[in-house]
This record gives sequence, C-alpha cells and structure tokens, in this order.
Amino acid sequence: MADSESTPSLPAPVPLSSVLSLSLSLSFTLCGLWTRLICMRKENITPELNESRSELLTRIQSLKQDLQGWRSKLDTQVKIYKDELSELKKSLNVEVEQLRSEFQELRTTLQQQQEDVTSSLRNLGLQDVSGDTKDNVIK
Repeated sequence: MADSESTPSLPAPVPLSSVLSLSLSLSFTLCGLWTRLICMRKENITPELNESRSELLTRIQSLKQDLQGWRSKLDTQVKIYKDELSELKKSLNVEVEQLRSEFQELRTTLQQQQEDVTSSLRNLGLQDVSGDTKDNVIK
C-alpha cells in the first residue's frame, strides 16, 4: 500500500444516529411548518408570523444543507473504502497467483528429484526400493 502521506485524509465519520436525528428533526419541522401555513391562511398574516415563517424556512434550509453535507461525506467515505477494498483484492489475487506458481515449481522440482533418486537407485541395482519411491511421488 502507499504511504499514509499519499493517501487522502478521510472525512470524519458521521454517526447514523445523527443522520436519523437530523432527518427526524427535519420531518417534525416540515410538519410544524405545514400546520402553521394552514393556520396562517385562515387568519390574517401578521408581520410577526411572516418573520417566524422566514426563520423556520431558514432553519429548514440549513438543516437540508447539513443533511446534504453529511450524505456527501458518507458517499465519499463509502467510495474510499470501496476503492481500498478493490486495491486489496487485486493485491491479494496477485499474491495468490504468485504462490500457486511457486508451489507448482516446487512440485515439479520435487518430482524431478524423486525421478532422479529412482534412476540412481536403479543404476545401483536397488530396483526394489525404486518401486516404493515411485509410490511416494507427489501428485
């Protein structure tokens, strides 16, 4: 993997409870605003109510922006984690292939050595032992 200096810094994790709390708060605010709007239409709208409505709309916009920011941070974290996992998977696959290749080379070398030992024993006249050696060849 790369040095910690070259990796991008991760955004601070956003707890799911905070996102849910914000979403719930936004829902209640919208319900309250809707109720107030219905009541305002039935009554005369005073400047105070307009000011209150304006404050609520500002608060809603702020909450929406906070929620969008948190979602963006979460999306960024998920993308970073997926990219890291993908790189790890590629790296592990390369290592697995290298190990397979090395084990195949070892298997071939061992078989060749066993054949050489069998041939040497046969040349020395120990043919009975060579039959046992062939049975032990790694497959």
